Amino acid sequence: MNVRKNISLKPFNTFGIDVKAKFFSEVRSELQLKKILSSHEFNSVPKLIIGGGSNILLTKDFDGLVLKVSIPDIEIISEDDKIVVIKAGAGVIWHDLILYCLERNFGGIENLSLIPGTVGAAPIQNIGAYGQELKDVFKNLDGIFLNNSNVAKFSNKECKFGYRDSIFKNKLKDKFIVTYVTISLSKNPVINLEYGNLKSEIERMRFNNIGIKEVSEVVCRVRLSKLPDPAKIGNAGSFFKNPEISEERFLQLKEKYNDIVGFNLGNSKIKVPAGWLIENCGWKGKVVGNTGTHTKQAVVLVNYGNASGKEIMNLAKEIKESVFQKFGIELNEEVNII
Repeated sequence: MNVRKNISLKPFNTFGIDVKAKFFSEVRSELQLKKILSSHEFNSVPKLIIGGGSNILLTKDFDGLVLKVSIPDIEIISEDDKIVVIKAGAGVIWHDLILYCLERNFGGIENLSLIPGTVGAAPIQNIGAYGQELKDVFKNLDGIFLNNSNVAKFSNKECKFGYRDSIFKNKLKDKFIVTYVTISLSKNPVINLEYGNLKSEIERMRFNNIGIKEVSEVVCRVRLSKLPDPAKIGNAGSFFKNPEISEERFLQLKEKYNDIVGFNLGNSKIKVPAGWLIENCGWKGKVVGNTGTHTKQAVVLVNYGNASGKEIMNLAKEIKESVFQKFGIELNEEVNII
């Protein structure tokens, strides 16, 4: 077993937080993973599973075993004239899977372009952007239970997907490791430009033909213009979920804050951008010690180089309190705090 001791996790989280793991192993196969989980040495040791480290905030050293899942490979497991079913290893970089599908004109995930992280993390978070969510194309996943090394498969329904949510963030949190994800995509894709400013950006760029490659290009351009590169400044993308409130509550806020932004979800629910709420509490671009919010996107918390996880966590707490005091809306973290 390739298990190292007292390893810094700074290279393995996009916030760039320098904490240590007592034990660390990078696994590249289900067999290797099962071998470590079933070993007597690590059977009762606390475990932390990471992929790309793009959705975690580490606040202290981890006194246990950190497993970085790097299972590779993408394969087509079935197809017909309309549908193609693709299975990808949990360690595959999510955008690499996007590029694989774009090259073959397989549609259904192009709006999720450039979301950081790995394939294995995608169903845990039920990643989504610009009107698409993973659950819309998700077929099933394979994985292993930590307590007994048993292999299991979960269907779309069994994953209990919600807004940036799944059973793996609730009932099975810290109990299950995703090893493979299977999705079903279209060979005759229908593009989706109805969310945000994608349509106006498409029109501005004046493409001769608009297909999934062009949609992906625009999504990448928009994301790069709004979100900081973790390689240059530590961050984990959107730190908070966009809260959902009742239509009645939204109309009440609209009377007081005429420029408040909201997206109708149906069922008398409105989604309010967390970034708008945070910005209108005066946080956008604000620096607090070694941390702060990004200058272009208030919902992104950043590490200016030497921030600890606790500093960032305390900033998040202050932001949540100010948003609740002003708007009566409670923000919930999208990032997993450890």
